[in-house]
Amino acid sequence: MHETNGEAYHDIDAASLKDVLQLSLEREEEMMRTYLITAERIHEQPELKERLQNFAEGNAKRSRQLIDELKNLT
Repeated sequence: MHETNGEAYHDIDAASLKDVLQLSLEREEEMMRTYLITAERIHEQPELKERLQNFAEGNAKRSRQLIDELKNLT
């Protein structure tokens, strides 16, 4: 247990941490797909299309980071 600003926090066990990271990875990948599919359907608003593609790139980066963290847990 750790204490920060007077509040006690319990350490998360490895299995729970892995579950949280795996769920986060799935969400990032789903959002990335959604942004890319939506961007592909946009033809009249190039700025919006670019922003959605940038969002997807951010999701891809976070996905890679989550994959690395999951590898470090095993």
